[in-house]
Amino acid sequence: MAEDLVQVARALAPIIRGGAEEADRERRLPTRVARAMAEAGLYRMSVAREYGGLEADPVTTIKVIEAISEADGAAGWNLMIGTETSGISSGGVIPEVGQEVWGADPAAIMSGALNALGRAAEVEGGWRVNGQWPFASGCHNATWFWGGCQVVEGGDVRRNADGTPFMLQVLVPASDFTILDTWQVAGLRGSGSHDIAVTDVFVPIRRTTAVHYEGLRAQSPLFRYPLISRLCYNKVGVATGIARAAIDAFVELAGAKVPYTARELLRERAHAQLTVAEAEALLGSGRAFIFETVGEMWEEVRNGRRPPDALRVRQRLAASYCVDCAVRAVELVHKSAGSTANFTSSPIERLVRDVHVVQAHVTVAPTIFETVGRAMLGLPVNPGSF
Repeated sequence: MAEDLVQVARALAPIIRGGAEEADRERRLPTRVARAMAEAGLYRMSVAREYGGLEADPVTTIKVIEAISEADGAAGWNLMIGTETSGISSGGVIPEVGQEVWGADPAAIMSGALNALGRAAEVEGGWRVNGQWPFASGCHNATWFWGGCQVVEGGDVRRNADGTPFMLQVLVPASDFTILDTWQVAGLRGSGSHDIAVTDVFVPIRRTTAVHYEGLRAQSPLFRYPLISRLCYNKVGVATGIARAAIDAFVELAGAKVPYTARELLRERAHAQLTVAEAEALLGSGRAFIFETVGEMWEEVRNGRRPPDALRVRQRLAASYCVDCAVRAVELVHKSAGSTANFTSSPIERLVRDVHVVQAHVTVAPTIFETVGRAMLGLPVNPGSF
């Protein structure tokens, strides 16, 4: 299945690239691009098999997201978020809802935000929900939204024994949410990561999950994979796909451009040769590290074991390191491309904007290195870090 899915993703490259300019201009992914990925089954990569999903292994998922991101980072980000949200929520819902969402619509697209920014008040048969969630990537093409909420009683937030807010997640169809035009940005403009608002919407109890407390109902290997580890490895493919595109764009440029005041092509210059070699080494080393640690984690869960803490720490490190390597690779080729890369006609101009947004995500941000270092040195860290 692994190579088949990657080949399916690569076959979509022409339509993905064909929609990239429009996506960047309109600040949302064109519907034809999202539907092409959905109809090819890519949004079902991580959905539970009982609802028609594929339950792809982590390495396959990274490579598929990478292939789409190589064609356009915004499309890859949309696929990553949709795959991540669909996958996790499909493991938490009851069968009736799983069939309603994915069984009834194999091309369903999910947007989501686990941050508990909504407020859910209990009413007869379910919850009355209000809230606004930022960064709802792919919301224009989503058929469902899965959003985190705090439970409120009489206007006050319900608290757990340790004083933290009690949280649940709600599934809301597209007809019940509003998209707010808030995604005024430079990088990953085409991801359409606007805010979603839900106002006084009734959500039946069957369409709620509580993954923070109850875990996931599905217990096949993919759903035994630690949640934070999944949230990290899903981001990696977007960054590596963008970096691959940037290196390839630089090679093409270097074979055609004669720099100002020079007589030879850019590729004949030592700094260009050093750049492409270092960028390739960075990308390759980052990918090798994440594939190694993800592969080890996968073997643990496949064999019914809880991945050791030390391995979970290493996978968190590998994800952030891989994204950092991808960012540095893009920065290298951007610098060596000269003023050409500053023009919007250059593919490198958008690629450098996009890759920095990936690294800004909290699950793979540079601050993770400090957290990992503390854990490796035996110092206390937030229990939810790994």
